[in-house]
Amino acid sequence: MGEVHAGMVMSLDGFVKGRDGKDALLYPAFDELMETDLMQEIIATTGAVVMGRTTYDMSSGDFTDYEFQVPLFIVTHQAPATKAKGENDKLSINFVTDGVKSAIEKARAAAGDKNVVIVGGANVIQQCLNAGLVDELQIDLMPVLLGDGLRLFENLDTEQIRLEKSRVVEIPGGGLDISYRVLKQVHK
Repeated sequence: MGEVHAGMVMSLDGFVKGRDGKDALLYPAFDELMETDLMQEIIATTGAVVMGRTTYDMSSGDFTDYEFQVPLFIVTHQAPATKAKGENDKLSINFVTDGVKSAIEKARAAAGDKNVVIVGGANVIQQCLNAGLVDELQIDLMPVLLGDGLRLFENLDTEQIRLEKSRVVEIPGGGLDISYRVLKQVHK
């Protein structure tokens, strides 16, 4: 069985969204990033993706050219009236209304021996970290200062989460991809 990896792009000062709540230009070289060995490895080892409703809505209704051509599991309170375009024999869109644990379980079943990747948003990743569902945390740290906005590392039970650096890779745009193993903690 594969692992569960959570990934997020972050500014140097720790924000994943700007103060206006909109995504900032954190990846100035997104097309270059997609061509890196690192990204190709992530795509090749991913069997399913979990995302929150806001991340899903960012697709503007079309997953036709989405880099992860695997089953998608969208954590939401209510499924939208219409699904986004792009479903095919590899990519399916599945709405999960009974929480992150259920979404991870369904994604693991669909992924088989491959990894489940949680691509966002911050709230879904926070819930998964707090529930002990994440094996690896991958942060793309970009040389951008936002000054304010949405932070990934809030609303966490930091007493129970321990991290161990497993990999650091330079990425286009002057950033660093930093991966951490999430060490399982025994609750006392």
